[in-house]
Amino acid sequence: MPPARAVVASVPFADLKVVKGADKLSLYRFNTKTAEHYFCSVCGIYTHHRRRSNPNEYGVNVGCLDGVDPYALGEIPVMDGVNHPSDRRDGAG
Repeated sequence: MPPARAVVASVPFADLKVVKGADKLSLYRFNTKTAEHYFCSVCGIYTHHRRRSNPNEYGVNVGCLDGVDPYALGEIPVMDGVNHPSDRRDGAG
């Protein structure tokens, strides 16, 4: 099975507004329980998360935005999802 993928955009915490389906969102907190990850309880898609590295920001799955085609965005930088910047001992990230 290929790894799960999402194109994620950053948005300030105060600027995110869920306009449809908020009642279907489920919250999950991994490992340190600092970040808040939201998923659709019906289909399981990752929608957004409050960042561990910057709790004043949300990461939003661009594929969940009406009118946005993530395939039309061109080349997107890739993070492997395993080596989180907050986990680096040298503080780089």
